Amino acid sequence: MLGLAGPLGTALAGAVRAAGGGCGESGGRPLLLVPMPSSRRAVRARGHDPARRIALAAARSLRRTGTACAVVPVLRQRRAVADQSGLGARARRANMAGALEVVAGGERLLDGGRPVLVDDLMTTGASLAEAARALSAVNGGQFPRFEPPPAAVVAVSPLSFEINRN
Repeated sequence: MLGLAGPLGTALAGAVRAAGGGCGESGGRPLLLVPMPSSRRAVRARGHDPARRIALAAARSLRRTGTACAVVPVLRQRRAVADQSGLGARARRANMAGALEVVAGGERLLDGGRPVLVDDLMTTGASLAEAARALSAVNGGQFPRFEPPPAAVVAVSPLSFEINRN
């Protein structure tokens, strides 16, 4: 995955650019790439954080084309979650419910920007839904100028389209 971070980031930047129509430039609001958090144990085992690494590469690519963009790793796990690999859609949602939060002071980093959640893989969307809930909960659900964040995912399981009816 380390060698793929650059190309995947470039591809992700292209997808974000195409989906957002220059969203990082609209109204002077920067695009904020919010990587999905990995557990400390997973980062130690892998030796890196893939979603963050891909988000950094995507941000570099977006900035090169004039899009105001930053990576803001403001999400963290507030409690342990089970390994999701053997869980179905309903169990994944239950496993992730209430598991993420915005770090102290993270609301300042998000203020005035347009967040885009970045993950390296999506199966059922339970993790991304929980991340969107955590971002929406900032300031008691009264995040200034906040819209529900879109999500940018590098790899999607074919089953996710069946499971979610997307």
